[in-house]
Amino acid sequence: MNPLSTAHFAKAKKAGQALNAAAKSMRVLSSVEWSASCRSRFLDRGKLPAPRYAKVDTSKTRDYIIAARAQIEGDHVVFEWLGRLADTLEATVNLIETRGTKEFFAHSVTLYGQPTQLMLDKKTRVLDLARHMDASLADLDFSKLVMEGVEHQLTSQEFAEELREKLARHFESSAPKVIVTKELSAKAAANSKRIRIRESAGFTERDVEQLLQHEALIHAATGLNGNAQKHFKVLGRAHAGTTEIQEGLAVFAEIISGAMDPNRFRRLADRVIAIQMAIEGADFKEVYDFYAERTDIDQAYDNARRVFRGGVISGGAPFTKDMVYLNGLLRVHNFMRSVVKIGRADLIRILFAGKMDLEDVPALAQLASRGRLTPPKFMPPWAKDLRFLVSYMAYSSFLNQVKMPGFQAYYEDELKDVPVIWDFGS
Repeated sequence: MNPLSTAHFAKAKKAGQALNAAAKSMRVLSSVEWSASCRSRFLDRGKLPAPRYAKVDTSKTRDYIIAARAQIEGDHVVFEWLGRLADTLEATVNLIETRGTKEFFAHSVTLYGQPTQLMLDKKTRVLDLARHMDASLADLDFSKLVMEGVEHQLTSQEFAEELREKLARHFESSAPKVIVTKELSAKAAANSKRIRIRESAGFTERDVEQLLQHEALIHAATGLNGNAQKHFKVLGRAHAGTTEIQEGLAVFAEIISGAMDPNRFRRLADRVIAIQMAIEGADFKEVYDFYAERTDIDQAYDNARRVFRGGVISGGAPFTKDMVYLNGLLRVHNFMRSVVKIGRADLIRILFAGKMDLEDVPALAQLASRGRLTPPKFMPPWAKDLRFLVSYMAYSSFLNQVKMPGFQAYYEDELKDVPVIWDFGS
């Protein structure tokens, strides 16, 4: 792979600067945010939410994209990366311009995909995996999986204080600020500068670790590392082209750090199922009812809101972003397993240099090899010390070589009549 010439590198930097400016105002999640009045309208008065979206001026963004394309030339991997980014930002403009209409769904599918798309094996749909996970976890009583005294409930203020202490250890003076607020639809929302907590929400100690691993040590860390890039600060921007891998990496972080739990995993699967329900015509109330059978009314509302934000409340045109978690997790897991197998575990750390898609790794590795990319400063412990991760991935690769059905049939037969023991949840 030939390095960029000095002249082409200068063009790439200009394209990156223009795309960074374009991405700055294209904040999808804030553009589809619902006010607190939507919650009270539905939960207190039984009326469907009627969200109103603030106007977003996209004209300058389109100009920046045009300026970036003018600098992109040739088929070098760095220009291919920048070209993909330009395409993504253009599709993002289309998405934001069509909020609240049926056209919104088509642009959402372009950016995030849909549940019926095929996964890496080209045989399994994301929806199939979600339904399998949901069915596998449906009969578990999660309360019986935790011994008494392992964790207790936290108020939003207690949650915020514990989180602040953990953030200070990992980020020191660069730690995102933790703010407790009434004006938030979700339980929590985060970026590289601040983490907002809804005052009325309840939390557990596990929630602290999950948010630390997912939001702080992945989303905030990659944002800070990307912002520190001298030549390509666009790597610090969150945009639709990086969402799948960002969320897949964040979920992987929960798993590898031990912060994941079955209830959380089932929620990720249910998001895919709920999106498909909305695609097939279910309205907000029907999706809310789907969730209300699985959780409390506040969480059911938040889960349904995620499906319909930016889309059509009456159904048929949802926001498909939340289907990326499962597909992203599989992509990240297989990437890490593959680079370990070929002896290139060094490529794992490049995922923390900023926000990127896996397709961008060859381009960014090329830049890094020429000293044009700054090594990441903020990383989770399991990425700083790769020994456990490499061992885990090698074991995962080994399991693929073992024919599991025979083992499973043996243990299913041996254990079918074994009584339940030490039921700590009773």
